[in-house]
Amino acid sequence: MPMAGEGHAPARLPWWRRLWGSGNRETPWAGDRPRLRRAFDRVLSWLGAAIVLALLIVLAVNIPQGVQATRDHFAKRAPVAPDKVTASRSYPGHKPELAFDKLNNTWWGPGVSQSGQGQWIEARFDEPTRLLDLIITPGMSTHADQLSKSALPHRVEARVTPADGRKVTRELALDQGTGGQRRAFRVGKVTAVRFTLESAYQASASKQVAIAEIEFFGPSNAG
Repeated sequence: MPMAGEGHAPARLPWWRRLWGSGNRETPWAGDRPRLRRAFDRVLSWLGAAIVLALLIVLAVNIPQGVQATRDHFAKRAPVAPDKVTASRSYPGHKPELAFDKLNNTWWGPGVSQSGQGQWIEARFDEPTRLLDLIITPGMSTHADQLSKSALPHRVEARVTPADGRKVTRELALDQGTGGQRRAFRVGKVTAVRFTLESAYQASASKQVAIAEIEFFGPSNAG
């Protein structure tokens, strides 16, 4: 202790010294043994700092994705039409373009009996296009009396080609019924989507799978 004069408050330490606790301990009295800082405490301090830094990095990387996901969730939907449509094969008079003509009384069929497993229909876009939702109308039309005239797609593999060229696969399971069936399809910006038949309802040697309509939806420019 000073023998004369008034004591002064200690100066504020730099943040890095306050973080690690260095310089905060009072000078021990003569004859006192100061408490030794264990190595384990120091390791825990460094480990905690590393965890905090890692969390900050992960948060900074994922913030843009979170913002985009929120926008996609609340965005108003608008129809998106492909620029080109192809198929592995088609039944005469039922070319693949008929599955994207916005008419539910025309249809595409692969011209193969049973489930048509492995047959596909593909939509391509000239420019990368953001997709959010998808509607598939199975069968030859939306009329119930036409439902039994063809096999109906059950499980469909959607192979998506994003703008960066990598491949992403989504599995779609459709119900056995008439009318359009909406599915969430948030796959970002894409250049192509290929739908491959895996199984079908009411498959038989005298029927082929029919798809009346495939509709894409993306964010509206007005919203």
